[in-house]
Amino acid sequence: MTEAIRTTCAYCGVGCGIAATPLGARSVAIRGDEAHPANAGRLCSKGTHLGETVALTGRLLHPVIGSKRASWDKALDLVAKRFRETIARHGPDSVAFYVSGQLLTEDYYVANKLMKGFIGSGNIDTNSRLCMSSAVAGHNRAFGEDVVPARYEDLDEADLIILVGSNTAWCHPIVYQRIQAARAARGTKLVVIDPRRTETCEGADLHLAVKPGTDVALMNGLLAWCDRHGGTDPTFMQRHVDMPEGFWEHVRSGHDLWTTAKTCDLAPAVLQQFFELFAATPRTVTLFSQGINQSIRGTDQVNAIINVHLATGRIGKAGAAPFSITGQPNAMGGREVGGLASTLAAHMDFAPDNVARVGRFWAAPNMATKPGLKAVDLFRAMDEGRIKALWVMATNPAISLPDAGRVREAMASCPFVVVSDIMADTDSSAHAHVRLPAAGWGEKDGTVTNSDRTVSRQRPFLPLPGEARPDWWIIKEVARRMGWRNAFAYDRPAEIWREHARLTAYQNDGQRLLNLRSQAAMGNEAYDAMQPFRWGGAPFADGRFPTADGKARLVLTRQMTVAEPLKAWPMTLNTGRYRDQWHTMSRTGLSPKLARHREEPMVEIHPDDAAALGIADRDLAQVRTAQGQSIFRVALSEGQRRGEIFTPIHWTDQNASGGRTGLLARPLVDPHSGQPGFKSTPASIERVTTQWRGFLILRGDEPVRPQCLWATRITVPGGALYELAGNGDPARLEGLMPQGDRVEAMDASRGTRRIATISEGRLGGVMMVTRTGLLPSRDWLIRQLEAEGVGGSVLAARGPGSQPDKGATICVCFDIGLNQIVAAIREQALVDVPAIGKALGAGTNCGSCRPALANILNQATQETLHAAE
Repeated sequence: MTEAIRTTCAYCGVGCGIAATPLGARSVAIRGDEAHPANAGRLCSKGTHLGETVALTGRLLHPVIGSKRASWDKALDLVAKRFRETIARHGPDSVAFYVSGQLLTEDYYVANKLMKGFIGSGNIDTNSRLCMSSAVAGHNRAFGEDVVPARYEDLDEADLIILVGSNTAWCHPIVYQRIQAARAARGTKLVVIDPRRTETCEGADLHLAVKPGTDVALMNGLLAWCDRHGGTDPTFMQRHVDMPEGFWEHVRSGHDLWTTAKTCDLAPAVLQQFFELFAATPRTVTLFSQGINQSIRGTDQVNAIINVHLATGRIGKAGAAPFSITGQPNAMGGREVGGLASTLAAHMDFAPDNVARVGRFWAAPNMATKPGLKAVDLFRAMDEGRIKALWVMATNPAISLPDAGRVREAMASCPFVVVSDIMADTDSSAHAHVRLPAAGWGEKDGTVTNSDRTVSRQRPFLPLPGEARPDWWIIKEVARRMGWRNAFAYDRPAEIWREHARLTAYQNDGQRLLNLRSQAAMGNEAYDAMQPFRWGGAPFADGRFPTADGKARLVLTRQMTVAEPLKAWPMTLNTGRYRDQWHTMSRTGLSPKLARHREEPMVEIHPDDAAALGIADRDLAQVRTAQGQSIFRVALSEGQRRGEIFTPIHWTDQNASGGRTGLLARPLVDPHSGQPGFKSTPASIERVTTQWRGFLILRGDEPVRPQCLWATRITVPGGALYELAGNGDPARLEGLMPQGDRVEAMDASRGTRRIATISEGRLGGVMMVTRTGLLPSRDWLIRQLEAEGVGGSVLAARGPGSQPDKGATICVCFDIGLNQIVAAIREQALVDVPAIGKALGAGTNCGSCRPALANILNQATQETLHAAE
């Protein structure tokens, strides 16, 4: 049997270890790495099903210039020539790189070195700007360096865990399970602060459904309470913390319990319960994520949280720290090497002595001397004609940036666009003059850094397909063709790693905690065998911070006025992730199992708001903002605050006609970090009426684009399911049906039509539409894509003795549906979530469905009680 390769997951910043066992061509068995400190063998649903995403479906396998295949030499020569000519004609600030937390640290390092040291511009920014740059700015303001002062072990040792702006159960399931384990083992309390009542709130000791954008007021109110009730640590502050003039006067004025409760739209009694719990619990970890960072006041919100921990001495101690949990697998590695436009390299900024230091180390001929354009400003500059050549690496800005319609226009107008990606067709690559095939997960070789500063290896276990190449190789080949051969003479990732490690240690006599001196002389074999390690140890345990005087800084933060809803935009739009999808679905969208949990992009709305607007569950609705509009499927949710709606970020033009959340968000950013505010956009919503609805199931992986108002593509075993709705005559969609013997049935009274094509006993496709009737379950029909001997009875959408409909998928890990769970609860008298797990397996792998199981159990129990009355 082939030996398992130890590598690291491709998804979130938890950084889970994976043991990948190749089974054959583009096939691999995935399990958690029990020896990895981040996950100890556990994987979430996305990690569990990574094996479904390594096929070559949709892959870019050779360089493309325009629409024609090209050799690597021709493509690389053209990229180097056009960048070199643009710089010569318009200066170094006329070009830009937009990179990604999907890159490995070695990739990031080479890209940053090329732009800031040799091209001579700061114009390299990363999509991590969209998810954690406010945390970076907050850390730098408070600590003097971008250091996350926490470890995962702190979750095991805390007596109170506060989750702020994080649906941890869905977005970081392994962290959530660690929290739940601590609660079970030592009674750790859990408080969730989030406008929405998400799955993370289920079972929490307290949920604060704050008004969006009032986190500064909440944390200032908490600090004022601690000050009034003896909850601060004056000795720690005197020795280790510096504060601005007027800090305490500001905190003590206007932040009493009642004023804070009114600002945050919380009941005073609930707020007091939280304040008292915090004040009484020294071992507290506050985890925060996108709900804090993705705001036009994100940096102040970060510092308001850190202020509380500094003033109460809850930092540098086991079980006590503010903890930023990142979204991408290598957002932290990118921060370490200078992937952000606002940083230089190795946690250095653009101070003159740092510029000189890095310039000496790189022997750089043209060092950038100032920060470059941050993401939103970069694409705005492109729209204005100031950026004339752009290289996009491993990301999809035409979808993910706010005001994405304008971003597309900017890319379309840019004279020269290069896209390095693993996928042939994305919304961004549609605007590329050159497309370069990059290595994907399972083929990459390098390192990543997770949320608690643990560095792990990503190791290849699949061969590079076609002509795909690693990102670091592509970048260094362009650099060499631009004239810098010696500075980019890398032959393997280990060489880049050693250089990065040397730079972190170069003339670093304790000024910065990021110091990889012990790695700087690592041999190639040692690099290949590298075990996970955490740099920085337990930061600030000695009370010293990487500032000039060794003290941390309290930052005076003020709550901005939260605007009331406007008549034209009466709703507030919040955006975020689904449990089983990732970014723009170029990877997770390939997995049939992951696709079934949330098949369509939904807009979640409170039932009272929906009723007032004449909107029903499962309707289609159009969400509008000043930036754009898009259609979503409606999901009624009592977890939404009144006046607020929520949409997911994942859907693109490649898999849906609607659901484009990126079109809706405002391009407003935090003044300190440049991070966009995705969480509170003024919006409106209205019902969309259609004349018919239906679905299309097709064999194979070749995508089609149904021409109708609503079409969403869902990957299923053996093919794809398209959910459809529209106006006019749906007969025009029949042209999408594949060749084969055709069977059909019609019901004129209901406007129903069912069509299937069959070739040699195999189902090629089936389309069912109706104007007034019901549509059958899709599950049995989907199974027929891989069946043999299919006949005309397929139009019944149910075979003899077929299994009952399992219902909506709840547990993706084991493919368990709602109807199966409800039936087991009733038939086996199951009384708790562990009993459901024992009976069905649901919830026993990653555990992210356990809150949903608890809800289903509670509802089934209530229905049973009502039936007995």
